[in-house]
Amino acid sequence: MALRCWRWWPWSSWTRTWLPPSRSTQNFGQHFSTQEQAPQICVVGSGPAGFYTAQHLLKNVINTFTQTARSDRCAFHGNVEVGKDVTVQELRDAYHAVVLSYGAEDHQALDIPGEELPGVFSARAFVGWYNGLPENRELAPDLSCDTAVILGQGNVALDVARILLTPPEHLEKTDITEAALGALRQSRVKTVWIVGRRGPLQVAFTIKELREMIQLPGTRPMLDPADFLGLQDRIKEAARPRRRLMELLLRTATEKPGVEEAARRASASRAWGLRFFRSPQQVLPSPDGQRAAGIRLAVTRLEGIGEATRAVPTGDVEDLPCGLILSSIGYKSRPIDPSVPFDPKLGVIPNMEGRVVDVPGLYCSGWVRRGPTGVITTTMTDSFLTGQILLQDLKAGLLPSGPRPGSAAIRALLDSRGVWCVSFSDWEKLDAEEVSRGQASGKPREKLLDPQEMLRLLGH
Repeated sequence: MALRCWRWWPWSSWTRTWLPPSRSTQNFGQHFSTQEQAPQICVVGSGPAGFYTAQHLLKNVINTFTQTARSDRCAFHGNVEVGKDVTVQELRDAYHAVVLSYGAEDHQALDIPGEELPGVFSARAFVGWYNGLPENRELAPDLSCDTAVILGQGNVALDVARILLTPPEHLEKTDITEAALGALRQSRVKTVWIVGRRGPLQVAFTIKELREMIQLPGTRPMLDPADFLGLQDRIKEAARPRRRLMELLLRTATEKPGVEEAARRASASRAWGLRFFRSPQQVLPSPDGQRAAGIRLAVTRLEGIGEATRAVPTGDVEDLPCGLILSSIGYKSRPIDPSVPFDPKLGVIPNMEGRVVDVPGLYCSGWVRRGPTGVITTTMTDSFLTGQILLQDLKAGLLPSGPRPGSAAIRALLDSRGVWCVSFSDWEKLDAEEVSRGQASGKPREKLLDPQEMLRLLGH
């Protein structure tokens, strides 16, 4: 089986991680015997979903992403924007099967007045900025305010809060970009509120991220004990991960800290807090109307039971002054190509167990298959399932029969269009360059931010 990965570059020309492909001589059925032609499989996407799918298609003989990329059964082609440089139909014509694993590269809009004001960003773009994603390198958030508000109570929200409040000296030896570190050194943000529409029982973050926030040097938590009244009995029947999370929240909010912890909190110069039962209604402008100066929150209450619980407005509102607003209410996928079915409401490709509806030979995995939910192990399981379904279809003779030209045809097509493909060995050169640049300052790496500089380093 030959597996090829073509990276989808949606609105930018580069990304930090790429997913590879493969070539195999294993016999997967009479229609694809080694005497005829090894099955040609294409995976579109370079994140965990793409790698895990490729890994499973290679029968799990390799167990790390780098080993997958280096396998002689896998060929990597980066710097290719599927949907622009090459269409999905052209990939389908060249391969026996195509797997779309391109993730969720957009964010859910707030859809409230004032969202467009300077000072309002998506958490996705902010994370891309400090992580060195080329498309976000010009973000330049203004951190001169005292208070920041993060809308959403998932792991990304806590990650953003942690970066805003961590003492810069603790970030100096990480792989955060130098530009972001410089901005954080000058930051005046002292308080971060993490706001959610529902209550403590519905938070989406996990215990690891919460524990890191509670123990963050130089900060103290601000939790209102009233928000947790009556929860002790309600969490007894919860699943163990949720129960442990709630118990940690309860202890932090209601128990008197020990002497050492009390002293640590008393000396903290920065603080973070969780605001429950609040939904964003309007971004409030500064007096001159030039930037965000606060946010109006609708007070909510819960209706329904269990999974059907939803937040509804009570009619009351409150205004929260702040100079930085980060929206972390979810990610969403984009349609990749007019020939691929897409559900804009759910933000996923319609599928049955990873098989794209009404398009034989086309599959999907990861967030574009199920939506932006779960953690890395969820994506791994999901991707392995799609890989297994594809292999079942292959063995059952359900994929298109006859020879397919595979990557040779696509490479020729891209060459004719002036698209320069990046190999995995090229990627490793860029990786080595980043590591070398970081060594001078004792960092794991100093990330390359400019796609054109990356291409120049590769001799293009």
